[in-house]
Amino acid sequence: MTPAPASAPGEPPALDPVIHEATRLRLVAVLNECEVADFNFLLGTLSLTRGNLSVHMAKLVAAGYIEETKEFVNRKPHTEYRLTPAGGAAYKQYIKNWQNLTGG
Repeated sequence: MTPAPASAPGEPPALDPVIHEATRLRLVAVLNECEVADFNFLLGTLSLTRGNLSVHMAKLVAAGYIEETKEFVNRKPHTEYRLTPAGGAAYKQYIKNWQNLTGG
């Protein structure tokens, strides 16, 4: 997935379609505030199903916005996520473009 194309002069700023989807926007916003968050924390915080969270995280990982770390702790899978520098920059640009669009 690629970030939103740059807007032509005089046109409203483009919003990144990877981040713009409501669930992914919430995920990126939470990860922007946390240094790292594990799967269960995100599951409970955002009230998502396991499948829904997995699908959205896979899209964010594929876009290079989220780094995923998997390991076993006490023989149980443990997955952590953190925002990459590219993800942080994309989120900041998204917020800037949103504010320009809404006048806020």
